[in-house]
Amino acid sequence: AFRLLCRKYGATLSYTPMMSASEFVQEAATAKHGITNSNICEFQTIPQDRPLVCHFSANEPQDFARAAALVEPYCDAIDLNLGCPQRTAYLGHFGSYLLGKEDRQLIVDIIRAGSKAVSKPIFVKIRLLDTIEDTLELCHQLRDAGASLIAIHARYRASWERTAAGARDGPAMLDQVQKIKESMPDFPIISNGNVITYDDVVNNQTLTGADGIMSAEGILNNPALYLPRYGDLDKDGERSIELPKLSSLLNNVKQNQSSGSTSDKAGRKLNKKLREIIAIEKKIAESGEDSINDDQRSKLQAKSEVQAKLLEIENSSKCNEEQRQLPESDATPQTTTVKLSDLAASGRNPLALAQEYVSLVKQYPMKIRSVVFHTRRMCKDLFEKYQLMEECIACTSVEEVDAVLSKCAKYVANPKSFHYDQEKAARDKEALENKRLEEGKRKRYEGRMIRKAKREGLSDLHHYLRMGAEVPSVETVEKLKKAPKEERLSVWKKNHSQHCMSHHLEEGGCKRDRSCAFIHVAATSKLIFVEDAEVAG
Repeated sequence: AFRLLCRKYGATLSYTPMMSASEFVQEAATAKHGITNSNICEFQTIPQDRPLVCHFSANEPQDFARAAALVEPYCDAIDLNLGCPQRTAYLGHFGSYLLGKEDRQLIVDIIRAGSKAVSKPIFVKIRLLDTIEDTLELCHQLRDAGASLIAIHARYRASWERTAAGARDGPAMLDQVQKIKESMPDFPIISNGNVITYDDVVNNQTLTGADGIMSAEGILNNPALYLPRYGDLDKDGERSIELPKLSSLLNNVKQNQSSGSTSDKAGRKLNKKLREIIAIEKKIAESGEDSINDDQRSKLQAKSEVQAKLLEIENSSKCNEEQRQLPESDATPQTTTVKLSDLAASGRNPLALAQEYVSLVKQYPMKIRSVVFHTRRMCKDLFEKYQLMEECIACTSVEEVDAVLSKCAKYVANPKSFHYDQEKAARDKEALENKRLEEGKRKRYEGRMIRKAKREGLSDLHHYLRMGAEVPSVETVEKLKKAPKEERLSVWKKNHSQHCMSHHLEEGGCKRDRSCAFIHVAATSKLIFVEDAEVAG
């Protein structure tokens, strides 16, 4: 829904949210109604949602290749994320934490595997390395491995302790993007960073010479950021803009073979073996090589063979699917025409944009967390002015979000109908102060653990930060919910001590939410990456 809104107001290329390649492949193996209708990793699309880049995190070549093959019929390119700075990326060893020299061969292998598995282009999103020379070397290596385009977030890659410049702090270093583009004049480069307004888009392109300008943060606040691309909003109001009429979600119910088919059964068995292998690898990471038996070692050695067989089955299914699908050119695209002045009127109105977004959500349903996130970003100033932010965040349905927007519209139309609540303002201020206090706990904990490692002379300063870092599985969570309190505490302390036990086990979750000093991520079988958590890279 949000991509469609951005496209209407001028965006020419959209990326999906970051999806885990391994999770996508595992969920796809059990999907009964096709890739998009099963809402795998929240992926959904329609024919008008093009051009589209499917955006994956991965740290295994075969996982990326298999995920790429699955989404190839529904997109125009597949992207590997090497920019995500989140702590979940550190724990899962993906995103910007793959940009070290020690993982260079791995990311080259991932790109090669992806480019061999599909005919669509492979894109990569990166961050800057410590020196411009290092970043240039990386870009040339990615190109030589098969990448067709590189998007550069012009800030440095993140470190766990967040002591260096990076993440989203400070202005982007666009001069480095300029040098990279000068070094690779015939290779497509997208510049990302310092884009809040359309003037920023123009200035960024002028400075860097990049082939495209990406906005990840700014467009969340203003989905109409690219609207001036159509023309001067004040002088060209009578200009006609042709927009596609939107259709229903892609119907892929017949994509999979019947559940009793030989290939379907074989795929399920192979996926079960792969899950067992992943569990063995986690056990080794936690307890060392000596913790597994000979049978487990034998299963571990068969990993490449299992992955290859899975890829073969998926490629065969993809060929059958493509034979069943009608070529897109068989249908004449339907369009509608609007005046630029009409687009400008709604595009300049955050409330109108949010209401249009919610209307799209009703047509293309998605998780309420994402709906609340986008709505509050678009209407931040209005919600704070009319004390509606907490009411929006508390919404549990699209209808409730719609009601909040209607209330906001009432206040905008008649400001005198709004009465400022001093007591609520005082409560909000106190809550904000407590939140800042609690959020500092995590950084202090990390500092203590790093200092402890230094005192003990450990070469790995992150040693204690890795202890208890294992993300609990859905199965573990369900089991512990039924276990006695003593067993809960024992298992949690041993395996998941950095994670918030209340978040996973208590009814209603952790009351401290983002202010909690412990990590809040979804259990592993439904790992979904959300922004800030909700913007990755």
